[in-house]
Amino acid sequence: MSVPVWYQRVISVPPKKRGCHLIQNEVENSMPEIRNLKHGLLHILIKHTSASIGLNENWDSDVRVDMEMFLNRAIPENIPYKHSCEGPDDMPAHIKAAFIGSNLSIPVTEGKLNLGTWQGLWLFEHRDHASSRSLVLTLQGIPKS
Repeated sequence: MSVPVWYQRVISVPPKKRGCHLIQNEVENSMPEIRNLKHGLLHILIKHTSASIGLNENWDSDVRVDMEMFLNRAIPENIPYKHSCEGPDDMPAHIKAAFIGSNLSIPVTEGKLNLGTWQGLWLFEHRDHASSRSLVLTLQGIPKS
C-alpha cells in the first residue's frame, strides 16, 4: 500500500487587471507533483479579501467578460458604503469575494486535475489597481506505483 504524500507551497500570481482570469496553468506549473499522483486532492486558498477564486468556463473568454459585467452590476460601486477608506472599488471587492469564495478543493486523478471538460480555474480580481495575489496550494494524495 502506498503512503500518502503531502506538499504545500505559497505561490504569487502577478498583478492582473480587474476581471476574471484563467490561472490553471500557473497553478499546475507551480505544483508539478500533481503529475505523480494516482489520486488525491489539491486545496487552493487565496490569501486576500478583495479577490477570489472559482471554477468556470475555460473555453470562451466572453464568459469571463460577461461575469465581470454581471458582478459590477450586481454589486455596484456607487452605493454609500461605510468602508470606503481604500477607494470606491474596495468594499464592492470584499462583497464579491465573500460571494464567490476564497478556497477550492479539486480532485486529482491519474496525475491531472479532475475537472469537467469546460471547467477552468479562475482568479477573480475585484480591484482596479491590485497587487500580486498569494495562493496557498496544498496537495495530498497517493503516488502512482
